[in-house]
Amino acid sequence: MNDININNKKSGTGLVGFWNNYKEQHPSIAQFLVFFLLSTGMTVLQLIMMPVFKGIFAQTTLVDTSFRILQFGHNFDGSDYYLFDYGSGSLASGGGGGLAYFLAVQITIGVAQIINFFLQRNITFKSNSNIWTAAFWYVLAYFVITIGAAAAQGFYKAPVYNLLMNTWGMGSFGETAADLITMMINAAISFWVFYPIFKVIFKQNPEK
Repeated sequence: MNDININNKKSGTGLVGFWNNYKEQHPSIAQFLVFFLLSTGMTVLQLIMMPVFKGIFAQTTLVDTSFRILQFGHNFDGSDYYLFDYGSGSLASGGGGGLAYFLAVQITIGVAQIINFFLQRNITFKSNSNIWTAAFWYVLAYFVITIGAAAAQGFYKAPVYNLLMNTWGMGSFGETAADLITMMINAAISFWVFYPIFKVIFKQNPEK
């Protein structure tokens, strides 16, 4: 009887007990679910921060500062293709948002990823490995994913904004909707790429 009471206290009751039992029986699935929930929270955070940073930088001259780097090949119309292509001028006026849009996107993602690093390390994977080693690989993966996301954005960014703002005539609301779609695509790319990386860099070393 005492053993049963002890086990009940450890496992808890209600939802807590159910979750503790589920973690014991399906540790990998439970870990992925926690990763999914935290990642979803970070996506929501990005959707909140993006309009804020964009609004701040929209008040600066950075909107009129073109930011085009890493030229690879050409577009279908013969123009140069840039991995990071943010032409001068606001999106509403047909521009690419300039350096202002680039900074709004990257600062939003950067802040979310810093928070995500500590949450995933301490909550999802409960890692006790060297934090600086993990941080190094995390930053490296972040740069690789950023480049990959930028390459993908080169295919869908202009069509999505043009469709919502011009073809469908949604104006500023279409621009906001396109911002959300862009951020969600970036978050989805990060979600599926980061999970296997976290499994490697966030290890649980045996206690000495």
